[in-house]
Amino acid sequence: MDGFSGVITTISKLTKMCVLRLTSDNLFFVLSEKVANGGVSMWCELSQANFFDEYQMEGVSTEDNEICLEVTPENLSRALKTVQNAKAVKLKLTKKHCPCLTIAAELPTLSSISRVVTHDVPVDVIPRRLWHEFKEPNMPDFDVSIYLPPLKTMKNVVDRMKNLSNFLVLEANLNGEMNLKIETDLVSVTTHFKDLGNPPWGEDASQDGGPSQSRDPQAMAQARVDIRKLQQFLMGQQVNPSKAMCNIVHERVVHLILLHEDMSLQYFIPAVA
Repeated sequence: MDGFSGVITTISKLTKMCVLRLTSDNLFFVLSEKVANGGVSMWCELSQANFFDEYQMEGVSTEDNEICLEVTPENLSRALKTVQNAKAVKLKLTKKHCPCLTIAAELPTLSSISRVVTHDVPVDVIPRRLWHEFKEPNMPDFDVSIYLPPLKTMKNVVDRMKNLSNFLVLEANLNGEMNLKIETDLVSVTTHFKDLGNPPWGEDASQDGGPSQSRDPQAMAQARVDIRKLQQFLMGQQVNPSKAMCNIVHERVVHLILLHEDMSLQYFIPAVA
């Protein structure tokens, strides 16, 4: 329950609205703003077996065994926080005055009478013709992939830089070095991180999803991003990932990945000129 609530809280910090896609094995939280219009996108994947003791899901049909809902993560997060101490929590898709995710929680009680609290969180059911918009994004053909420094440290640095500039340059190389830079007419500030390490897929990489071996390990790939979008990502972290990585497509996109044994989260921030 705590883990599931933590994931929803993280997502609520990243976006006001998103799509919850339910399949027989997984739950996906998806945000796909058009990157071409400067929008961020997100893909969060949870295995239902890691969070639920019982899971029954019937999709639209046997071929399309899925349900897609538009949800407000903040509303879901609030409802889950009020039932943190429950003995059991059940999530159901119901039809009240409108479609709802109904959260029914059995609360601990001193007497033999059970106390059940229910919350109805309104949702919109997404028609099948729009489902194609909510598929897993492709791994970008990145120039550099690097492990991130501790997210708390990175957040402290970005919070301070935000007071000085609206944009930040994030650059990294295949030598485990990463810099966060801001430059304005009045000031230029750089924070250096070294010995971060590079994920192994960078070593035998190819054209499809990795830097080529011929790349100079010292050469920096960089992207200039809206500092608020990076700050939003760092602010929301409630999941304590076992691995946090960053892929940079030079001057195009920053692709952030958090891996946890129960879930994975990908977040794409487009570069600005």
